[in-house]
Amino acid sequence: MNKTANPDPFGLAISDYYSGVHDKKIRIESDITETDYIPVRYYFRSEEEMPKLEQQALDLCKGTVLDVGAATGCHSVMLQERGLEVYPIDISSHAVEVMKNRNLDKARQADFFNLEQDQFDTILILMNGIGICGTLDRLNDFFEVVKRILKPGGQVLLDSSDIIYMFEGEDGSYQIDLNNEYYGEVTYEMEYDGIKSQPFKWLFVGFDLLSDFANRNGFKCELMVEGEHFDYLTRITF
Repeated sequence: MNKTANPDPFGLAISDYYSGVHDKKIRIESDITETDYIPVRYYFRSEEEMPKLEQQALDLCKGTVLDVGAATGCHSVMLQERGLEVYPIDISSHAVEVMKNRNLDKARQADFFNLEQDQFDTILILMNGIGICGTLDRLNDFFEVVKRILKPGGQVLLDSSDIIYMFEGEDGSYQIDLNNEYYGEVTYEMEYDGIKSQPFKWLFVGFDLLSDFANRNGFKCELMVEGEHFDYLTRITF
């Protein structure tokens, strides 16, 4: 197992794929499911290959768009082709390099929680990108950033899932320890080509609970689309 000071298996995976290495997968370990493998090509999919929820989100984008956790820039590429001004960000330097090679000149390496000055008409956070919060408590920090960077009349478009269904027993009851952390705070590890990430938290949050946090912070959530797998798309506005 290779170890580096700042391991970035995901960034390396998409960089390799863009360079022509198409026979490897990303290995995912979590504390709630068995080991899973994700083909890297999934992050380079076309609009036709995207779920309707993501297609709907792209149709709702307007004005200047901040694409958070943009990865390969698959959403940003499509929005740019539609004539929108798109600013994709990712914490991975490898991801930013791939995006720039895909003609996304405004791509930059950045942590959403450290954004300060720029303002946008649309903040786009897809593929359960709200997971960057890690825990429920950090949703409050998320909304504080949104207050700083969302233009008046702007919108946040994000998707997530309520994963309570993963805890359903044979009798229909839910096997959840209410004294433990929120069941949607999942611990992951990611591995690619012998490079393994540090364990990290990733948040899945149901629409009603997200709406509660939004309301407490002065926002409102509108349910736009419900997916087939307990997922949803919401639009958040002041």
